[in-house]
Amino acid sequence: MAKGVEISTNEEHFVGEALKLGFRTDGRTLTQAREPVIKLSDQYGYVEIVWGRTKLAVRISAEITQPYEDRPFEGLFTINTEISPMASPHFENGKNSDEEVLIARLVEKAIRRSNALDLESLCIVAGSKVWSIRADIHFLDFDGGLIDASCLGVMTALQHFRKPDVSVVGENVVIHSVDERQPVPLSILHVPICVTFSFYNPSGVEENIKGDLNEEISIIDATQQEELLRDGSLVITINKNRELIQISKSGGLPIDAMVLMDLSRKAYVIAEELTEKVKQLLKVDEEERYKRLNLKLLESGERR
Repeated sequence: MAKGVEISTNEEHFVGEALKLGFRTDGRTLTQAREPVIKLSDQYGYVEIVWGRTKLAVRISAEITQPYEDRPFEGLFTINTEISPMASPHFENGKNSDEEVLIARLVEKAIRRSNALDLESLCIVAGSKVWSIRADIHFLDFDGGLIDASCLGVMTALQHFRKPDVSVVGENVVIHSVDERQPVPLSILHVPICVTFSFYNPSGVEENIKGDLNEEISIIDATQQEELLRDGSLVITINKNRELIQISKSGGLPIDAMVLMDLSRKAYVIAEELTEKVKQLLKVDEEERYKRLNLKLLESGERR
C-alpha cells in the first residue's frame, strides 16, 4: 500500500468488529465482489473500468519491431502502469510504487506466461519483424482492487483491440490502412481473471498461528479501507476452463488445502461471470460497428 496512508484507531476497531459479525462498511457480504462497469470506446483497444470507486483506463497499442534473439518466432507483450496523485494523494507523481510493480508483474504473469495472448501469432517475418503489443494502464481513482480491475481491463482491451493488416512483399512489410483492409483481432487463447482475497486475524497473527487457522476471516475484493487493515492477501488467477493459472500469497497465516480449494471455487464463479459479461459486451459492440458501417456504405451508395 502507498506510504503515508493512515487509518484511525476507531475506524480500525469498527471495521474489525463488523467483519467478525459478517458485515462490511459498504453493505456487501464477505464473499461478494463489486460489480464492474466496463466502457468500450469507439477506438479499438481503449477500455475504461469502473470498479466501485476505483477507476482505470487501459489503452492497447501496437508497433512492428524486432523479436528477442532467443524467441525469433514470438511477438512482444509489455505492460506499463501509471498511478498519479490524481488517483489518490497517497501516490507520488513520477515514482513507481511497490504496488505498481506488483500489479504489472501479476498481470504480466497472468497473461503472457499463461499464453493467454498467442505471441507466435504476432510474428510477421521470423527473426526479423514481429508485432509488439503494449498495454498502458492509467489509474484515475483508487479504492482498492487494483489488481483485479487491471487484469480485467487489460484482457477486455486485448479482445477489443484490432491491429492493422499487413502483407509481406519480399523483405518489405506493407501496413494496410483501416480504409483499405479490415483490421485484425489479436489471437486470445483464454481469458485469465484475477480475484483477490484479503485475510484478517482477530486474535493477531502471532497468537492465531498457534491456534485454529479457521479463525482467520477472508473477504473478496477489499476496498482501500479494508486493504489497509488486512493481515494478508491471496490473488488467484483462473479462467472459465477451471485452469488455475497462478496463486500469489502475501502475509497472513498458512492456508489449509481445503480452504484454498474453497477459495478457488469462489474465484472460478467470479471469473466465469466476468468472462461472460465481457463476451456479451464485445459482441454488442461488434454488432453496432457493423450496423454503423453498413449504414455508412448505404448512405454513400445513395449519394452516388
